[in-house]
Amino acid sequence: MGKNPAIEVAPGIYRIPTLPWDLVNSFAIRADDGQITLIDAGLKSAPKRIAAALGAIGSSPSEVTRLVLTHAHPDHAGGLAKLAKATGADVAAHKDDAQAVRSGRTPPRDTRTLTGRLFNRMPGGGFPSTDVAVELSDGEILDIAGGLEVVHTPGHSPGHMALLHRLTETLITGDSIFNVRGLRWSPRALCTDFAMTKTTATRLAERDYKIAAFTHGPHIADSPREAIRQFLAKNSITTD
Repeated sequence: MGKNPAIEVAPGIYRIPTLPWDLVNSFAIRADDGQITLIDAGLKSAPKRIAAALGAIGSSPSEVTRLVLTHAHPDHAGGLAKLAKATGADVAAHKDDAQAVRSGRTPPRDTRTLTGRLFNRMPGGGFPSTDVAVELSDGEILDIAGGLEVVHTPGHSPGHMALLHRLTETLITGDSIFNVRGLRWSPRALCTDFAMTKTTATRLAERDYKIAAFTHGPHIADSPREAIRQFLAKNSITTD
């Protein structure tokens, strides 16, 4: 992991690497009044790194007022219960993943893959259950630091969502697309419906943004929308 525990990708928006080489990131959005919204909670070990990152930007867990989850997978929700307890903040997730968060059970994997079928049969693989106070829907705009829009992109999980921060034109992609040694898809066996993941990713090309921030991999600040459109075209995914 880099020396900087929090990388500012846009004014008031910070990427927080919770594993080395930017393999897993959480995000913090700081409003003008100092309140913090955290997006994704990493693995079970992540809360300590997230707290350190908040300290590095002059904040603390006590200033976290909302926890937003892009989807109910262990590398995003593993640290959620601990962060919710430490901060007292409400948890928000898409309505189609809310029950998975409450039960601590990862949504089913894609049964069209052998690995997905094996994952479905294996015990464990979940995360600590956490209450969801706010169930989100596509197109909803959260009153967070200038507006945070929910962009439902199901496939990786039923309630997977990207988030568009309107004020800074920053898109947080969740796991719609990875940026690990270049743009790429999530491994298909980790998806509930891999074909749907590829189809709904076109929604990311339809939005306007200046920065694309990924849960897996570094952010892109140089023509990110065009980079995503080229990636989709290369994979024969039409965006028109």
